[in-house]
Amino acid sequence: MIISRIVLKNWRNFQDVDVPLGDRVFLVGPNACGKSNFLDTFRFLRDLVKPGGGLQKALSDRGGIPKIRCLHARRYPEVALKISLTESTESFGKEPDWQYELGIKLKKGGHNLPQVSYEKVWKAGKLIVDRPNQEDEKDDLRLTQTYLEQINANSSFREISKFLDSTLYLHLVPQLIRYADAFSGSSITDDPFGRDFLERITTTPEKTRNSRLGKIESALQIAVPQLKHLTYTKDEMGIPHLEAIYEHWRPDAGKQRETQFSDGTLRLIGILWSLLEGNSLLLLEEPELSLNSGIISKLPGIMYRIQKSKKQKQQIILSTHSADLLSDQGIGGEEVLVMTPTDKGTKVDLASDIEDIKLLLENGLSIADVALPLTIPDKIDKLSLFK
Repeated sequence: MIISRIVLKNWRNFQDVDVPLGDRVFLVGPNACGKSNFLDTFRFLRDLVKPGGGLQKALSDRGGIPKIRCLHARRYPEVALKISLTESTESFGKEPDWQYELGIKLKKGGHNLPQVSYEKVWKAGKLIVDRPNQEDEKDDLRLTQTYLEQINANSSFREISKFLDSTLYLHLVPQLIRYADAFSGSSITDDPFGRDFLERITTTPEKTRNSRLGKIESALQIAVPQLKHLTYTKDEMGIPHLEAIYEHWRPDAGKQRETQFSDGTLRLIGILWSLLEGNSLLLLEEPELSLNSGIISKLPGIMYRIQKSKKQKQQIILSTHSADLLSDQGIGGEEVLVMTPTDKGTKVDLASDIEDIKLLLENGLSIADVALPLTIPDKIDKLSLFK
């Protein structure tokens, strides 16, 4: 299943957004336009349904409604979002299998908790949940929770909840893997920055783990000079490690553990593992960081091939500033969302719906050629005067 459409109302940078989504989605735009906030929409939905989560926790983690409500939404108190879900891109243009819509507001007066202003669920076009209902009107404390997060209330649409709960976000920080012990205290829920990445590998069944690491090893042998072998091991204290053997004139002299891996090697391992691991929605933030331009240019093709090799549909949404990544001629205009800051919030358009881009793509130019120039700030030349 994939999210085939998303509608946002007053969510962070976005006052009004309604865009289709495919198997792959590339987010492009200038700094601070809202690419990370767009990705966070899907993390927010996941946080609603995950164990220990729910509406109040998801909002609290983001600073409450005042922090997520669009600054341009002066007259409209509600923050709202709507997603459509389909089994495959072949269903585009037809009635979606599922639709979920949620509106949130902050009740006036005192220290009231945020409330659901409305919650709706459609199955094959039929409305099966419509809140607030009679029970909500009798006890408005019920509106501090969504039905989506309640096991006893979501049985008729639990398929949506399970899908959202499987969402994976990765923005791996190599230093957190190398020096995990130095970053004491509780880790961030769902470990988005990879501090517990090795533990994630450890808890994977051995047969699956070995299969994935074998595939990653074959990629590293191409991408990382002199790397011959990648293995999973544990030290005498039972602590998990990744160990690589490099070509060297002395036997065993070329062994290195993850603490000695380069940033690019660690990030590439994390990306490849996440691509192989997921069967639902994968969110990637600037996957090109620390990687060689040659590797970056191959990432879209790698994603496409892994997606096509899976029996269960995997959707990938990623943000990027990379011309190398977006130069891939296989990326179509219908896969790219162009974000443009305006005085009414950030506007989001399919690249294929922008006439100038559409014409240039038809003439053989790449997304990097035609879309990235639109993301450059108008006064960027003045930056060279900084001293």
